[in-house]
Amino acid sequence: MKEKSINLQRTESLLVELIPEALSQLSDHRISSLPITDVDCKNGKYFAIVYFDASDLNEREIEEAKNLLQKANGRIKSYCLNATSWYKCPDFKFEVDNTIEQSKRLEDLFAQIKK
Repeated sequence: MKEKSINLQRTESLLVELIPEALSQLSDHRISSLPITDVDCKNGKYFAIVYFDASDLNEREIEEAKNLLQKANGRIKSYCLNATSWYKCPDFKFEVDNTIEQSKRLEDLFAQIKK
């Protein structure tokens, strides 16, 4: 795995803070409080995968949330550009964060082993 530069890590950290703020400005309650868990920037600041927690959503709601997030992509980018005064904001792709679910499974397995 390639190490990321400090600037890229700062960008990711800033986006993790800004994207939920941008979502809270939207009037759609289905995505306005969606928890963003991580951002992974690729190709500098040209593309970013945004991970969100969908542990309390079913499959249909997850797909609906992804579609709504893609539709709101432009507004989220505009919010980030205004908040940071960057020249360019990355294109966002929204994905479900499976690491929370995997860690919960591991905890359950350890609990079973302990018994």
